[in-house]
Amino acid sequence: MQRLSGLLRIAVTTLLLASCATAPEESMENSGFVSCPEQRPQICTREYQPVCGHVDTRVRCVTQPCPSVKHQTYSNGCTACADPSVMAYELGSCESFGKGKSASIE
Repeated sequence: MQRLSGLLRIAVTTLLLASCATAPEESMENSGFVSCPEQRPQICTREYQPVCGHVDTRVRCVTQPCPSVKHQTYSNGCTACADPSVMAYELGSCESFGKGKSASIE
């Protein structure tokens, strides 16, 4: 009985120390910036949770600055990532960040 109690104490102590040893990582979703996955969604639900999509304009300038990214509001993250030119999105409409178009895309 005493041996079982000692093993139980060691196991509990090990678990407590292991849980304290790893520092929590802040995910990109917690910061509000979400990258689109490699495999794009084919079908999305019709919920309205606006996101500000970062759209690659595919414009690259050498001699003068030009916008290589534009911002556009989409109805949700799935709809934004279904667009192949969207690289990532932020939670909330583009207007809430002071950028992008005012018309929302569904």
